[in-house]
Amino acid sequence: MNHLQTVTGPLSPTDIQGPVLTHEHLVLDLSRDADRAAVLSPAEHAGPVTAELAALREEFALSLVIEQTCRGMGRDPDALARISERSGVAVVAATGWYYEPFHPSEVGAAGPAELTETLVREIEDGFGASGIRPGLIGEVGSHGDRPSPAERRTLLASARAAVATGLSLATHAQLGHGGLAQLELLTGAGLPAHRVCVGHQDLLDDPAVHRELAAAGAYVAFDTVGKESYQSDDTRLRLLLALVEAGHADRVLLSCDISRHGYLESEGGQGYGHLFRSFLPKARAAGLDDGLIDLMTRRNAVRFLTGSTTEEF
Repeated sequence: MNHLQTVTGPLSPTDIQGPVLTHEHLVLDLSRDADRAAVLSPAEHAGPVTAELAALREEFALSLVIEQTCRGMGRDPDALARISERSGVAVVAATGWYYEPFHPSEVGAAGPAELTETLVREIEDGFGASGIRPGLIGEVGSHGDRPSPAERRTLLASARAAVATGLSLATHAQLGHGGLAQLELLTGAGLPAHRVCVGHQDLLDDPAVHRELAAAGAYVAFDTVGKESYQSDDTRLRLLLALVEAGHADRVLLSCDISRHGYLESEGGQGYGHLFRSFLPKARAAGLDDGLIDLMTRRNAVRFLTGSTTEEF
């Protein structure tokens, strides 16, 4: 792939000169009876989201957000396009299915072939009448050490759609678990490991798993930075340093996974800028230089999206 597919059209990889947030949500609705706050409403929150991104573009040269809200998660491509245009930050949208408790009815008893066709059609034709096309398959989910039967079908369909269309694929590994099983299933379906990003590995305090994923060629996502109720940033930094020291800095992707309105700066949360304002200064103080930071926040992201194994961008 020689371009990135964004919500406002194709974008050359060489245009990405600043950092990338590789796993975020700008519009989202995962609200359920037990959790009504897992929402980023386009009507209520698009303004604050846009303002945060614009400020990060000005302060840190934020160039791109990979927005991983997929089918059944309250996705709104038109709202993403408005946020992108008004903030000046490019946005990549996604297709796929989250983990089983959030599967929409369309998954039902559909087989992998039917599900694959659904994804390929959306990738090629766009979201409804909008003409906006996804540039990623993700966040394709599972929970537990092994995917459930329904999750196996959605993961398999996602892998086949990725092979057919040339898109990369990002996963949701619930609380960091099951990443090795996800990678085994995806690569078994013919998807090269370097087209896979295994999600939420900063929630799994197991450096050996991180090394195994990276050694296989997959990208390892430390993508919930700042979510202290799940994991401390001190632990995240320790795990990141271990992976870098093992020689796998070129497999790391970083982000904050803002996924509810309470995480926004306007509501007292850490915001999308927590990675840049808090975590990366700690990483620099721990010995990571600007070249490594650029690798983990920009170059790796572009290589992941494009599937490049040679270009350094």
